[in-house]
Amino acid sequence: MEIQVSVNGQQRALPEGCTVAHLVEILEMDPTRVAVERNLDVVPRATWSNTTIEDGDRLEVVTFVGGGA
Repeated sequence: MEIQVSVNGQQRALPEGCTVAHLVEILEMDPTRVAVERNLDVVPRATWSNTTIEDGDRLEVVTFVGGGA
């Protein structure tokens, strides 16, 4: 069974029971270089494996970029 969520403003189907850690894997992103916000709350990295994404959640996955002037 699947759930429908918004990831970075785009609708996406995820497997029911998907965690934030699994979402980062699905998106093929480096977990050490991203931050995840779920329904306007930052999800601490230490809780990613325990945080289950629910139907209708709005997620923002932001990549950290190094560098500067």
